[in-house]
Amino acid sequence: MPANRNALIRYRTIDNCLRNRYRKWTLEDLIEKVSDTLYDYEGIDKGVSKRTVQMDLQMMRSDKLGYNAPIIVVDKKFYTYEDPEYSITNIPLTDQDLGKLMETIDFLKQFKGFSHFKELEGMVQKLEDQIYSQKTQQKPVIDFEKNENLRGLEYLDSLYQAIINKQTIQLTYQSFKAREASTFEFHPYLLKEFKNRWFIIGLKKKREGLLNLALDRIIEFKKSETPFIGDENFDAETYFQHVIGVSVNPNEPPEKIVLYITNKHAPYVLTKPLHWSQKLIEKDHHGITISIEVQHNFELEKEILGLGDGIKVIEPSRLKRNIRERLANGVDLYNTEISESGLVAASRKLEHKGSAILNHVFSQKEVRLIKKMLDEYFRDSQSVIAQRELLKHIPKLSTVLFNKNLKHIIDTINPKASLVKTIYFNKPMQSNWYVTWHQDLPINVVEKVETDGYKGWTFKDGITSVIPPMEISKNSFTIRIHLDDTDHLNGALKVIHGSHKKVLTDEEKELITNNSIPADCEVYAGGIHLMKPLLLHASGKTKNQKQRRVIHLEFSSEELLGDLEWSELLEIPR
Repeated sequence: MPANRNALIRYRTIDNCLRNRYRKWTLEDLIEKVSDTLYDYEGIDKGVSKRTVQMDLQMMRSDKLGYNAPIIVVDKKFYTYEDPEYSITNIPLTDQDLGKLMETIDFLKQFKGFSHFKELEGMVQKLEDQIYSQKTQQKPVIDFEKNENLRGLEYLDSLYQAIINKQTIQLTYQSFKAREASTFEFHPYLLKEFKNRWFIIGLKKKREGLLNLALDRIIEFKKSETPFIGDENFDAETYFQHVIGVSVNPNEPPEKIVLYITNKHAPYVLTKPLHWSQKLIEKDHHGITISIEVQHNFELEKEILGLGDGIKVIEPSRLKRNIRERLANGVDLYNTEISESGLVAASRKLEHKGSAILNHVFSQKEVRLIKKMLDEYFRDSQSVIAQRELLKHIPKLSTVLFNKNLKHIIDTINPKASLVKTIYFNKPMQSNWYVTWHQDLPINVVEKVETDGYKGWTFKDGITSVIPPMEISKNSFTIRIHLDDTDHLNGALKVIHGSHKKVLTDEEKELITNNSIPADCEVYAGGIHLMKPLLLHASGKTKNQKQRRVIHLEFSSEELLGDLEWSELLEIPR
């Protein structure tokens, strides 16, 4: 073990430098880095001499300390480790080191029983177990919770030093919600560990109040010359007393949370309380009712959700609603899991019958979001019946519509498909329109002919179809996304399976529709109806006056598009 603390700091600093393979280190670079580190840790502002660092390098190379560091000089200038995996921290402790550590542990054990020692008991046990393992070459007999891949731990010591030295720091930080990182001055007050993650609590700007930042979201950190701003009212011992976790609202008082715990989970909650304020209200053969006095935050909800079906919120009602909604969203994720076999079967059914239904493509949370975006756009025109070029009017809709499920469905049907048309159909409760039996006849056009009374592209005199409709139909399909439960009572589509094989005359349409039993396309909200263009379909009048909203997406194969212009050619988010 090095003779003094300063030597240990120098060796560790040189070790960190030589392990960094992304930079070339000259002797002058090492001297500067060691000097800066000694100033940071020990307040020594006198620079380290060239001879001192040279002697440190020789000492690390030797076996006097047991390092035998493979330090080499590249190009007669740059210092590095010959073995990129080497570090002096990987060197096993000597018997002398182990003996000194055991003496330290024996000394710490003398304080056992004192209140201030309780927080150190686990640390001492862990240290003793590691020393025992090193000394006897046996496996540890104590296993502590750890996260080997947790980021940000390398900042712990430097942040600790900044706190005790009342040093302002400059952080480059990116929260989970932020699209990009930001750099700002920060005045650190406290390091906090929760659930094996570390946080630092401090002040960004005086008027903004305290913040807690996760160390694993810190990208870069360095000292700042900005004067440190302290807070005399900040008390680390009381700051977290009314919360579970690390999210604190200083201006919010704690509220009484009443929870029912089933008999299966009750012993765990009784032996390990959710919070120090936990009180037992009632106990019977079915479970227990407890109360805690805490703020309503994210960690509280996570703790409740962690008990799954073993807990129920009694009060307050706001927390009960949040938990119920989050559980429902969780179940919805399982419901929207589309099996590969079901998807392949639907794709084959679409090809042979011209129609297929897949429910639970969108979660109810996604459906609510889509409705909200539509309602906001059509706020002043709620009576809208149809809106073409929907994604050009509301481009942000595409990020929700083309979720993982829908993109997988499109790739399964035709990985080269392009989106060529989007329409929003709204059948309000006060409306009762319907459509008679017809085929959607696909066309491909070479020019647009302006005609009075027409605003979009349509099949009319003067427009030539350069590809036969059957060829287009073969490589095209429609996806109808249902935003409301749809059945025969509120005007669901009726289709005649297999009628998409050819372009029918009016006489053939009448003959088929009069002699066939149509299928009602009942689709749940969040489900989709897949259709081929020439499929005979119609919709009836509404009998229950419930709203029916559908987003109609038409796709065609890239090979058919060529250099032709389509009215609504849009990119599918991949």
